[in-house]
Amino acid sequence: MPHDPPFTFPLSLPTSQPILTITYPHDGLWVIELHNGEDSRLTERLIVDALQPALDIAEKHWNENRRTTPGTGGEGALIIVGKRDQDKFFSNGFVYEKIKGNSGFFTDIANPLYARLLTYPIPTIAAVNGHCFAGGFMLALCCDYRVMIDGSRKRAWMCMNEVHFGAPWPLSFTAMLNAKVSDPSTRRRIALEGHRFTPSEAHAAGIIDRVASCSGTGVDLGTENVLKEATKLAKEVSGLPKEGVFGAIKTFLYRDCLETVRLDAREHTLSPPSVVAKL
Repeated sequence: MPHDPPFTFPLSLPTSQPILTITYPHDGLWVIELHNGEDSRLTERLIVDALQPALDIAEKHWNENRRTTPGTGGEGALIIVGKRDQDKFFSNGFVYEKIKGNSGFFTDIANPLYARLLTYPIPTIAAVNGHCFAGGFMLALCCDYRVMIDGSRKRAWMCMNEVHFGAPWPLSFTAMLNAKVSDPSTRRRIALEGHRFTPSEAHAAGIIDRVASCSGTGVDLGTENVLKEATKLAKEVSGLPKEGVFGAIKTFLYRDCLETVRLDAREHTLSPPSVVAKL
């Protein structure tokens, strides 16, 4: 018999004024919904008080299932989706005005989250249900798979737009981009041109793995369609972590990237003082 979950789902975090909800819709699948305002900004509160604890919960639950249910207990996958009652934003990234000058934000808050996703012990899927910008782009990129809304109902872009508003990249962003996107011309379009990739462009470039059709479905919000496609993918890959080595293999696969992510990019010696001050 499947082991009863050690937590009652759905669970909203933090308990006071929650900005994230984690659900367990069926055995071996956890869904994290970001609902930090309309555009799910990756604030310190969202990362520290909600997203990291939600990852703790899913990992602990998966480990418990694996320990108590031989055979199928080790199966699992995790989906991260933007606010479910809309299909305009997955995540609009950081609030630059608030992190500018915060010397520890990347080192102590953002980079540990990205590193954790890169090594998470079960497959992670970003269900990109709208615009996915900057830090939100990197959140999706650090997941193992990305499924995106098709943009037929309303525009949806993936974009690293820092070049357009004067925000230098931390070194960790470069390492993650190099690890996840192999084509130099695509990396140039992402980093140096700040190109707004449509879903079809992102798919053709290999940035996303699947596009979820949202036309002619009779569903009011495209978010439910992208979640349906992400759930389908989750079922296909949920057997990968059964032997308990999925996360360990990722640790070695992304070893060089992880070493860079864990560096303090703000003190990178190639950055002039005027640039470091903006990080």
